[in-house]
Amino acid sequence: MCDYSLHAVASRPARVGETLVTTSFPGTLTRGFAAKEEPGAAVCLLPGTELAFEHEVRYNRNWLRTRSAGFCVARFCTLEPRPPEQHRDALAFPDGKTVLVNVLSEGQYARVVQLPVIRTGEHVNIRAIRAIGAAAEPEVVV
Repeated sequence: MCDYSLHAVASRPARVGETLVTTSFPGTLTRGFAAKEEPGAAVCLLPGTELAFEHEVRYNRNWLRTRSAGFCVARFCTLEPRPPEQHRDALAFPDGKTVLVNVLSEGQYARVVQLPVIRTGEHVNIRAIRAIGAAAEPEVVV
């Protein structure tokens, strides 16, 4: 998914095996993923995409403090924002904790391990494939 605030940034879908980096995008207040080789383009993830980070995932709890999620693996998901213009892209960790992508520390590398399966005959909104959204209600860290 490419969060609502990245609509003005060049983007493309993720590919299995590629290395992504957490980054901020110029002209936005949003962090997301970019390909190591294409730092200016947002890489959009489908909910269920599995990522393996080089190190334990770090996120900024507030401006001065960085925390570790305690895991090197995560599954991309989207949350139902309240209000709708809030960030919704998130990573779900094995312990059930969810961290918004927008609070991830910059400069972390992750490999796309697996994309979600879309069954043949399953109704798929093409627009949703380009900018996927799904709802989840786990514990959220913002």
